[in-house]
Amino acid sequence: MKFLDEAKVYVRSGDGGPGCVSFRREKFIEFGGPNGGDGGRGGDVWIECVQGLNTLIDYRYRQHFKARKGEHGMGSNCHGAKGDDAVLQVPAGTQVFAEDGETLIADMTEVGQRVRLAKGGNGGFGNAYFTTSTNRAPRHANPGQEGQEMWLILRLKLIADAGLVGLPNAGKSTFLATVTAAKPKIADYPFTTLHPGLGVVRSDAREFVLADIPGLIEGAHEGVGLGDRFLAHVERCRVLLHLVEGTSEHAGKAYKLVRRELEAYGGGLADKPEIVALSKADALDPDTLKNQVARLKRAAGGKPLVLSAASGQGVQEALRAIQAQLDGEDTADETAEPAEPWHP
Repeated sequence: MKFLDEAKVYVRSGDGGPGCVSFRREKFIEFGGPNGGDGGRGGDVWIECVQGLNTLIDYRYRQHFKARKGEHGMGSNCHGAKGDDAVLQVPAGTQVFAEDGETLIADMTEVGQRVRLAKGGNGGFGNAYFTTSTNRAPRHANPGQEGQEMWLILRLKLIADAGLVGLPNAGKSTFLATVTAAKPKIADYPFTTLHPGLGVVRSDAREFVLADIPGLIEGAHEGVGLGDRFLAHVERCRVLLHLVEGTSEHAGKAYKLVRRELEAYGGGLADKPEIVALSKADALDPDTLKNQVARLKRAAGGKPLVLSAASGQGVQEALRAIQAQLDGEDTADETAEPAEPWHP
């Protein structure tokens, strides 16, 4: 299935059904009176967060979603039926924006969450509704109210506990394939990963979701390469594992380049907890490994982990470091003082 993280859709709620003008015509009833029923309400347009989806590919081939109109009112005080709703099913992490692309309407973060995007029009009143003591035989009814229509932009930001960041070919996909059941494409050239990938890590009887983000290059926050498009997926990650390729020319410079892009992008990426690791350690001789670790330590301000996803060296240490960060955040949330109740 192709990965798609942005789509533009048109939604329209149903019009309300018109009311009915009708009069009783029973035998032996001299003054039957009006009995026109009300029209049914138009269907609503809802968006629902469901399980089992991780892309917006369904909205590439279908962009128009219209709810059904309400049924007409009928005689004998029969009211029209309500129109069927239209429901857009999206994966967790989908944001709904207005057509301008900036006004946030809904943020779908939990499975089962439902938000009404467009309300159906009310049905029109039949002539029985207008009966009064002075107007015993009204001969008019209301038309149904029109529904709402709008263009919306759907943007998906993957929800993951931890995210992999780094320059292209830093070993992120290899690490994901080693620690999860995911099978990303792995090759010895930059930009092998064209779409974010997700995998579930099971380590020390714990589970967390790990996201592999396409490699970042200089100018990524301005749209250079693929980073600008996919940096948004890192926003929802709680912890970042920053992989720096050990076979690069200078590990410290490679680390700082990615950090500059994260800071320039904004969105709180630079403030997220970060675990720094030197990857592809098995391809380095002892002297080169020592120099690269020293360079990365100076640039990151702390001793980095040393790992090789291909051989398994340091992989468990990296997973435990991620889990420790996640557990620390959970503990902090639990021990935080509860907010004071709000009183009007």
